[in-house]
Order: sequence, then C-alpha cells, then structure tokens
Amino acid sequence: MSYKYLVIVESPAKAKTIEKYLGRNYKVVASVGHIRDLPKSKMGIDIENNFEPHYINIRGKGPVIKELKKYAKKAEKVYLAADPDREGEAIAWHLAHILDLDLNDNNRVVFNEITKEAVKQAFKEPRKINLDLVDAQQARRILDRLVGYSISPLLWKKVKKGLSAGRVQSVALKMIVDREEEIRKFEPEEYWSIPGTFLKKKAKFSANFYGINGKKVKLSNESEVKDVMDKLTSRDYDVTKVTKKERKRNPALPFTTSSLQQEAARKLNFRTRKTMMVAQQLYEGIKLGKGQGTVGLITYMRTDSTRLSDTAKNEAYDYIVDTYGKEYLGTKKKATKKAEGAQDAHEAIRPSSVLRTPESIKEFLDKDQFKLYSLIWSRMLASRMAPAVMDTMRVDLSQNDINFVANGSKVKFQGFMKVYIEGKDNGKEEKDNILPELIVGDVVKSVDIEPKQHFTQPPARYSEATLVKTLEEQGVGRPSTYAPTLETIQRRYYVKLNARRFEPTELGEIVNTIMCEYFPQIVNLSFTAGMEEKLDNIAEAKENWVEVIDKYYQPFSKELATAETKMEKIQIKDEPAGFDCELCGSPMVIKLGKYGKFYACSNFPECRNTMAIVKKIGVSCPTCKKGDVIEKKTKKNRIFYGCDRYPECEFTSWDKPIGRDCPKCEHYLVQKKVRGGMQIICSNCDYQEDIQK
Repeated sequence: MSYKYLVIVESPAKAKTIEKYLGRNYKVVASVGHIRDLPKSKMGIDIENNFEPHYINIRGKGPVIKELKKYAKKAEKVYLAADPDREGEAIAWHLAHILDLDLNDNNRVVFNEITKEAVKQAFKEPRKINLDLVDAQQARRILDRLVGYSISPLLWKKVKKGLSAGRVQSVALKMIVDREEEIRKFEPEEYWSIPGTFLKKKAKFSANFYGINGKKVKLSNESEVKDVMDKLTSRDYDVTKVTKKERKRNPALPFTTSSLQQEAARKLNFRTRKTMMVAQQLYEGIKLGKGQGTVGLITYMRTDSTRLSDTAKNEAYDYIVDTYGKEYLGTKKKATKKAEGAQDAHEAIRPSSVLRTPESIKEFLDKDQFKLYSLIWSRMLASRMAPAVMDTMRVDLSQNDINFVANGSKVKFQGFMKVYIEGKDNGKEEKDNILPELIVGDVVKSVDIEPKQHFTQPPARYSEATLVKTLEEQGVGRPSTYAPTLETIQRRYYVKLNARRFEPTELGEIVNTIMCEYFPQIVNLSFTAGMEEKLDNIAEAKENWVEVIDKYYQPFSKELATAETKMEKIQIKDEPAGFDCELCGSPMVIKLGKYGKFYACSNFPECRNTMAIVKKIGVSCPTCKKGDVIEKKTKKNRIFYGCDRYPECEFTSWDKPIGRDCPKCEHYLVQKKVRGGMQIICSNCDYQEDIQK
C-alpha cells in the first residue's frame, strides 16, 4: 500500500491507533522507545571536550532502524510524533539524526491525547524540534551517567558487587534512612484524654475534656487526670456555649503525575510503577467495540500541570448541568499557583472526553484500567464542581469549671463530594458526627466518662504515596522518574517494603553512610532540587547545558578523588548461624546477598550449601502439631504462613495463626487485618474477638 507521509511514534499500540485516524496517505510506525543511548560498557562522555556524549545505536535496535530507514526513503515527508515531553523531544532528535532529517524542517508533531480530533489538529501545526528541550534531557542523562558510572564502581570495589548510586535514588534512600533514625531515637511521651458520652433526652453524643475555666489544658499524667476527675461530682453538665458555622470545602485540582501516583496508592493500593503502566495503556488507546475502534481515553500522563483546556471545561460544564443540575456547577474559576519548575506545556491528566463515563466503557476495560480511569474521570469532573458545604457545631459543656467540648458536622450540600472525595495518607475517612439540637442553658447528663492513657507515636515510615509526595514537595527529581527510582532502591536491596512501608536494610544504611560521608553534595536536598531548577532553565533557554554540568562536575570530581583515596574497604561480616552444615559439618553463617540475608556454609567454595532464612512466629502448626509455623513470601512478595515440615505437612494460611483454638469449634484462631485495625477470628466459624491493647 503506497503512502506519502511517514509518521514515527514510540509504541506499536499508539501507531495502530494513529494510522486509523490519519488515513491511507500516512504510514505510522513505532521506534519502540529510544533508538540511541550512551553505551552500557563505558562512561560514554568526553569530560575534557565539553562533556560531549558518545551515542551508539541501542543493541537489538538494528532491525528497527533498518525498517525506519526503508520506510523513510519511500516517503515524501517524515513526521516525528514521539511523546510531548523532554524525553519524547530527545527521541525525535535521535530519529532525525539516524534518518538524516533537516533540523530546520517543521516535522515535529505533538498531541496530549490520542483522539481523532487532537491528532488531526496536531498535523496542521507541525513545528521544529525544540533543541532546548533536547539539551535539558541530554543534560539530565549526562549528569546521571557521571554520578552513576563514577560512584557505582567505587561501591563495587569497596563494599560489594551489584551496588549503584544515583542523583535521585541516593536522596530517596537518605530520606528513608533518616526517617528510620528518627523512629529509633523517638522516646514516647505519656498523655491522657478524658472522653465522655452524654445524653440529651434519648440522644447520645460524645464530648472530650477540653480544659479548666475555658483555657485548654494538656493532661500529662495520671495525677493531673485525678485532679480533674475529683472535681466532677455530678452527672449534670451545663451547656455554656453553642457555636454553629457553615464551612465550605473546595474540590481537589485535576491530577498531575505525582498526585495521580499518590492517590492511586492511597485509594487503589497501586504501586507507582503499576499506576504509570495502566495510565500508559489508557493514553495509548483501548478498543471500544464496533463503530468507535481504538480510542485514547486519557491525556498524556507525564505532566506537572493542573491546567484544563477550554474544550474540556465546556464539556464538563454541560455534563454537570445535565446530570446534577446547575447548583452543582463550580461558579468561580480557581486561581492556581503554578508549581515551581512545572512542565506546563500540556494539560493535567484528564479523560479525553468526560462524556465517556467509566460505566459506559466498563465492558472494554480490564479491572485495573477501569479503576484508574474511574479515578481520573471523577477527579477531573469534581474539580469543575461546586464546593461542598458543611454545617459544623461546637458545644461547650461545663461542671465546676471543668470544660468538655463536643464537635459535630454534617454535609449540608454535597457539591463535588457527590462525585469524588480525596484520599488521606492515614487511610481514615471523614464521617458525619451529628449532635442533638442543643442551646445555651440546657443541662445534659453524663453516661460514661473514662480517662484513657496514651503515648505519642514515632513518625511513620514512608509509604510509596508519602515518599512521592515528599520528593515532589522538596523539588527532587521529576514525577516521571519516581517509579524507576523506587524500583531501583528495592532491586538493590537498599530498602524493603514492610506492611507497604519502606524500611532500610543493613546494606542500604551502609551505602547511605558512605554517600553522606564522601558525597554530601549528591545527597543534599536543596542542592539536588537546585539542579532540577537549572535543568528547567536549560529547557527554557535561560542557561547553557555545558556550563550547568561543569558547575556540578567540578566539586563532584573533587569528592570522587577524595573518596577513591580515603574510602576504606568495608567488610560486611558473616554472622554465625548457630548450627552446622548438614552436608559437610562446617559451621553455617548468615550472609548478605542480592535479595537479603541467607544461610551459607563457611566452607565455601568447597561446599556450596545454602538455605533460606525462615522466620518462626512462635506458634506450633495447627494441622500436624509437630512443626513450627513460619512466615513465607510469594513470588510477588506477599506474606503467608506455612508449616516448616512442608511438603510432609501442607498447612498454609494467609492470616497469622495466634496459637490458640476457637472456644466454639476448636479450630485454630488467626489474626486478620480489618478496617480500622486487627481482629482475632476463627479460621472455621464466625467466632471473633478484639485484640487486647
């Protein structure tokens, strides 16, 4: 089939969709990502010659390049339609080099969504390749190569093989290690609360101790609590003040890459990498049955912008009015402060058409695609809706100058909350707390007042959502780099996920100590954030990329020279395992490997016996009564429990056995995670009990 124009995109899925939109004069093919890169076997940067990069064709891309050249020869014109960001601009530039295209030609085409209208419009307005964006991408790549290929060999030589360091990954690791240090040093402080249940006629409500004589008082110990309780001599409390207010709550802005990653982690339990993978599928297009074909369902998913196009706003306006009524329409345009260094070339992440509701296309999406599309669709729609209105009520109660306060709220007008409510990092959801109608002068009776002792809690370890949020707030890296960064520090076994929270390993702490001692500039938050700002300046033609890299490299090269001469070899000592090798009788030791600790024979290499380290939970197997229950992991790192006599005994359980039997049916009891905490339940019947605190 003959064609006039060749269009090169990044992915085969995208190529198929776009070719259908453009018609028979166009041939659309995929480069399948980058076709040129720095070599893997060496640095590939001429430091003495203005950091000149030495690019080579990526191994295995020979057939793709050959095909692209063949197609390009037959075309009257070649269009480069890689993704609309710095990485996409660099891919277009490399393609132009390979195919000998004129850099002054208007052959670069960009679109934020893969819909027929957007693609056709983009081809009416082709432009030149933006060399400033290419320079910014190239500067980032060279900086990362200089750091990674300089420090990693040093870590291999001084610590162990297979380690790596990087500009963003080293900062992320330091944040996780610093948080762990805070947790270790944390000393809990005692404090008390005095919650009470009160009665107005038949209506019960809750209130908490506030203070004395109208002044807020903190209770630090039991003696202070006793002083308060001694003054409460009656069940009667006077209502001394009632404050009613109306509070407005505004909707969240549409998604950026970072906020999508955070919300998908909170609401859908998606890992960062999974979020980006599913978003890519939605962006590149899904087959929606006969008549519609393949359609890109969302706009480009790598963006720092919260801006929406006028078309999207108008479509949302009509949908809100038609579906919910005019009162649900947001009246004011919200003023938004552009994030520092935001790549605002395109829009927020939104559905390509808000009229394409999640339910209307559910049959064409898999489970994960439907969940993520629903999240993006509802967030964007809610952002154009009216604020929610809450009625709040505060009631002050008093007896003998001891003050209790009850706070109540209820939703008066749902507004955007009819469609979407933003998730919280602690997983708690807001609920209505409705108080009975009370007026000053009323007397209410106490039903139950029971002081409670508490202790302050250490700061929580980072989850993927909170780490991404903190990295973005500190201006470290770009949201598009967070997924591979988090993956790398786990793959290197610098950190592990424990109950969905990052915990540094011994190896991670060793590497972080080295980085802090010898490369303080790299792990310095403000320095790394400042470098991101300079990369943005390069993209905006405000700074020269060679000068930026040189300013970074000069102090770094001095740190590197110092580290090479002063860093001593770190021997990660083997720990005695406390038992002998079953094959040769030599003592077994605990070694630190690529995937964590394991048992190995000390007589290596003569004896190569190794064993996995099993974690006993201190409970006998409820099936065979002979073995011990141990903690195991699936290939996807999910914890389950089984008998250490497997395969003789095949006992397994997702829930943790607690070593007691059910008083009703005598089957074993397990500890199960439920909403709001943990509960003990029977593995067979409906018996359950709360965990004793």
